[in-house]
Order: sequence, then C-alpha cells, then structure tokens
Amino acid sequence: MSGKRIQAKHKIDRRIGANLWGRAKSPFNTRQTGPGMHGQQRGKPTSYGIQLRAKQKLKGYYGNIGEKQFRRYYHEAMRLRGDTGQNLIGLLERRLDAVVYRSLFVPTVFAARQLVNHRHVTVNGKVVNIPSYQVKEGDVVQVREKSREIPMIIEATQKPERDVPDYIQVEAKAFKATFLRTPKLEDVPYPVQMEPHLVVELYSR
Repeated sequence: MSGKRIQAKHKIDRRIGANLWGRAKSPFNTRQTGPGMHGQQRGKPTSYGIQLRAKQKLKGYYGNIGEKQFRRYYHEAMRLRGDTGQNLIGLLERRLDAVVYRSLFVPTVFAARQLVNHRHVTVNGKVVNIPSYQVKEGDVVQVREKSREIPMIIEATQKPERDVPDYIQVEAKAFKATFLRTPKLEDVPYPVQMEPHLVVELYSR
C-alpha cells in the first residue's frame, strides 16, 4: 500500500477524531488533534456536528465513500423494509470491497478496493471489478489463483489483526469467502461506535 494512501487513511482518523479501523499504527493513538498545522480545536459539538461526525465515520470507514454514493445508500436503505439505520449498515457490509476486507484477504479496506479494481477478485466464479458491487447472501467471493502471491495478500492472511465475523464463512487455504447473511449493526466488528441512526437523522433534517 502506498505511503500516500497510508497518509490519507491516517488523516481520516485524525479528522474524525477516532482510530476508525482499530489499527496499532493510527496517529490518533498519539495525536488527539485534527489534521492541519495546529490541529483543529475541538469545541462542544452541536447536534448537527454530532450527526455529521457519525456520517464521516461511516463514510471514512468504508474507504472514504463519496457523498453522492453515500446518499444513494441512504435512499436505498429508506426504500427497504425495516429500520433505515440497520438497512444502511447492511448495504455497506454487502459492498464487495467490505467483504474482501472482512475475509482478511487484505490488511485494509483501501487495499480491498484496489484488489477489486485490479480484477483480482471473483464473485461466483466471475471477475467483478466494482468495489461497490452488492454481494448477496450465498455469494462466493474468491481471490483469483494467479493473484494469491501478491505480497499484501500473503501478509494479511499470514498474520491477521482481526477476526472474521460470523456472517462470512472463510476457507483461508482456498482464499474463498461465502457471504452467509446481511448483518445487523450489533454483528459488525467496528473498532469504534457507529451510529447510523444519527446519519438517518442528518439526512432527514
């Protein structure tokens, strides 16, 4: 992973004020200020500020999703039956790059996006190069055989920092993951507290 992207990832951590991915190297573990020369002073947040931060955390966690695409997820979550906040989490966790990341094939969600973009991943045996592709229950996601020697994949699979959540079944030797079910918020192993209900409040203002 390039130094530039690592920097960007760390900047997201500092801007949002949290170690988003729970990684040991996050600068937020040592620097509690926002990015910029002197860091931004953190005053008492407004309710809008709290809602905005909840949105930034979710957008940032999934690889800094753009506003337009994120808003589309919100509208789709509203359209689905049930709780909009829970639906939003389900849609985000069904992203192909999120499934690749959860399956421990790569060290970061940014690396997962890159892997999918570069045609290293198949869904049900067919190459899919769209990171936002929505995986369905029962779909089998696999790293292509010729791609398994990529150093970052070898590194990620040899010493995983995380556990695979129970809604994904992984066959590590085959670099294969089956998406079993769409998770609820409480099933997702976020290292920081995610508050999708605040995102829903923000968009429905």
